[in-house]
Amino acid sequence: MSGKVTLVGAGPGGRGLLTRAGAAALENADAVVYDRLVSEDILDLVPPDAERVSVGKENNRHPVPQDEINELLVRLAKAGKNTVRLKGGDCYLFGRGGEECECLKANGVPFEVIPGVTSALAAPAFAGIPVTHRDYCSSVHIVTAHARAGKKLEIDFESLVRLDGTLVFLMGLTALERVTDGLLSAGIDPRMPAAVIENGARGSQSKVVAEISALSERVRAAGLQSPALIVVGRVCALSETLDWFTPLPLHGRTVAVTRPRERAGTLADRLRALGANVIECPCIETVERADVSALDTALHEKWDWVALTSPAGVPALLHALQKNGRDLRALYGCRFAVLGAGTARALEKYGITADLCPEIYDGAHLAEALVRAAKPGERVLLPRAAQGADELPRILAENGVPFADIATYDTVYRSDKAERLRELLAQNAVDTVTFTSVSTVEGFVNAVGKADFSGLTALCISEKTAEAARNHKMRVKIAKNATIDEMIACLLEEYQNV
Repeated sequence: MSGKVTLVGAGPGGRGLLTRAGAAALENADAVVYDRLVSEDILDLVPPDAERVSVGKENNRHPVPQDEINELLVRLAKAGKNTVRLKGGDCYLFGRGGEECECLKANGVPFEVIPGVTSALAAPAFAGIPVTHRDYCSSVHIVTAHARAGKKLEIDFESLVRLDGTLVFLMGLTALERVTDGLLSAGIDPRMPAAVIENGARGSQSKVVAEISALSERVRAAGLQSPALIVVGRVCALSETLDWFTPLPLHGRTVAVTRPRERAGTLADRLRALGANVIECPCIETVERADVSALDTALHEKWDWVALTSPAGVPALLHALQKNGRDLRALYGCRFAVLGAGTARALEKYGITADLCPEIYDGAHLAEALVRAAKPGERVLLPRAAQGADELPRILAENGVPFADIATYDTVYRSDKAERLRELLAQNAVDTVTFTSVSTVEGFVNAVGKADFSGLTALCISEKTAEAARNHKMRVKIAKNATIDEMIACLLEEYQNV
């Protein structure tokens, strides 16, 4: 049975500008063929067992020629695979999407096209440039400034100047001088505002705005690199006034988030909303245990408290109950203690309000709170990671509080982003790495391998996590309280003082 091919426009940057239809197509893909500029957080939507093929196109260098890409799409579909062709920006705007669909049609392969947000509109918008404005112009014209290998750049500059609209040149940085010289020779006003935008709509976006006669020199001095586009027109004069993106407090800062994938979103999305360039690199993973017979055995006894130490521990406990043929009624009459607000919120999803939460979110303070709250003889059930720290059970034991430490899940290191992490650190391309537990620190170090971490800023959720980071010579910043809100506040304070 033949599969089909879905062309998906990935947009110009991260997941926020990917359409919902595009995300759904990725989540149901058996194979994904993707371009170089597709962001990592979009690729994270691809199912782990799906086949991935990078065709890595960049200016004048195509590791996989277009004919081979066409053949690959046909081959994957005819093998019965639901295939996504993931393209930067929009599929049909200078992306050879039409050529690929022609090939699919000729070979009897069904296809679908899901448009994407084009950088021609998104990058100027993120740079404070509306491509049309009734006080400045009434048209926008999108032009490729990239010529085929061995061919001359052929643009009718005189016609473009006569149109008197906004001009957007894609893939144009290497041809910048030819574009500006061509427009000037065609009679454009030398004082016409113009801009070059690098990494448009991404947290690493940079821009240069200048009169067109000085644009090339200013861009060289700023050192802008591809991917970049050129905007020419009176609307560029609005860039400073309407720029909402560059002033964001974390714009231009690259932050690596090491939380497990299922919990990275809260922190990563909030950092992006503040303008940061976020690299999601989960260094640990929570894996629920298949054998939870120890919990079943423990539940033959009476318990007064259930202590949960992480948001992951809540569903792990519920699933462990289900594996034993039980449900929440097995914990009837128990009071619930949680390590922090995140764990309390996870518990609330199951209709349970936490009875106890320490002011400081760490194992030691949870243990001390339990020692104070538990009546003589009351017993604590502690379902948690097998690799949990020893503070909580040690303090309970020292104070004579009976407990059972039951492993319901494991915290394991993961290294699928190890190469990417090493590359970023070698380039000094990471400003801050966030750590929300000791295990994220150890997972990060394990993934990177031998390295000098002394120049790395570690933003830590607690003193215990910071201690682990210091052990690897990292420069440490610690949230005032062990919450995501306080981590972000600490980061903002760090960069506002720079």
